[in-house]
Amino acid sequence: MGQEIKIGLLGAGTVGSGVIKVLGMNAHEIEQRTGVPLVLKKVLVRDTSKKRPDFPASVELTDNAEDILNDPEIEIVVELMGGLHPSREYMLRALEAGKHVVTANKDVVAQFGKDMFEAAEKHKVNFLFEASVGGGIPIIAAMKQSLTANHITEVMGIVNGTTNYMLTKMSEDGCDYDSVLKEAQEKGYAEANPSADVDGLDAARKAAILASLAFNTRVQLDNVSVEGITKITAEDISYAKGLGYVIKLLAVGKDSEEDGVDVRVHPVFLPKSHPLASVNGVFNAIFVRGNAIGEAMFYGQGAGSLPTASAVTADIIEAARSIKSDDSSRNLCTCYSQKKFCPLEKTVSSYYVRLLVDDKPGVLGSIATAFGNAKVSLKSVIQTPLNVKDHAEIVAVTHPVEHACVQEALRVFEGLPVVDEIRNVIRVENDRG
Repeated sequence: MGQEIKIGLLGAGTVGSGVIKVLGMNAHEIEQRTGVPLVLKKVLVRDTSKKRPDFPASVELTDNAEDILNDPEIEIVVELMGGLHPSREYMLRALEAGKHVVTANKDVVAQFGKDMFEAAEKHKVNFLFEASVGGGIPIIAAMKQSLTANHITEVMGIVNGTTNYMLTKMSEDGCDYDSVLKEAQEKGYAEANPSADVDGLDAARKAAILASLAFNTRVQLDNVSVEGITKITAEDISYAKGLGYVIKLLAVGKDSEEDGVDVRVHPVFLPKSHPLASVNGVFNAIFVRGNAIGEAMFYGQGAGSLPTASAVTADIIEAARSIKSDDSSRNLCTCYSQKKFCPLEKTVSSYYVRLLVDDKPGVLGSIATAFGNAKVSLKSVIQTPLNVKDHAEIVAVTHPVEHACVQEALRVFEGLPVVDEIRNVIRVENDRG
């Protein structure tokens, strides 16, 4: 069917091995769809002496990236090493050498995407990153192609499987945070150092990528307000259930002409009626609202060897088609606007506030007064007696209010003698419609 297109693979771990498998098992279909055979020529590995029976016999293993970057026959470089360095440098060099680059590297895309797109445009090649968000879910292609007729006003997603698994287990089994984290580590869902997941940093990088695509403006990691799940307790899960919600760690992006772009990652009380509320375990989903399509949701496996390899291989196919047609113009940077960002204190949400207070007359009135003085309107209030002598919990859910007003109320609570502890504050996503 014409000339071969040769590929170099940087990294042969979980996803890299998956890509090799997909290229092999679907070789005939891929050739039919690209119109040209794709040949994996070289793979960068740490140990070339290690036996790899699943790799094609024709593949050359190397422990030197230069063998791939400097090979004039290789037209597509696939980076699956992860991390910022030397991945960023390798990708830039590949682009500068006129090679198309495919990656699953959310760190590089979130922090250095501008550099990558500028190099790709200058050298008339593609920079493709479908697998950087949502694993096998085709959300990047949807944003860059299928949804481009829309003005997108909101993108909201469960984009971290580790935390979604943990919150699901806490909700279904009533487990506490520490025991669920330990189980997630034992199952391989969480790293020995889980901070990137549980502190929300992984989701924040993906939020920056999604918001950049959705709102056509460059969103840097510094523009994302980040809060993780480490403060979520079994008590919060229980209150959520009683109030008709589930707790999810969401990446949230909103675009308002009046307030600007608002991008956050944080736990949310999500109404059980919301499409994202039923996304459990290690699955991911991204919910999009546009002025033409209305509401749409993309759901699937957000990690794993073959699901992620599916997205990577789709980008390889896109690059191969571009080579065959000599056209890379469809995958240029779409951050053509320079929109303002909404300051955190101006963002608007409803809130769940849980307080440990003295159990005596007048306390509820003091709490209500403090909220009122801070211009916070209350939707509901629950007071629950505790086994702790002379103490009770007050749980308040507010109407939508600016973040600054809630922070003002919290400052007052810290100085009230009847308030012993601010146990948690979590945003509440209101019912749609």
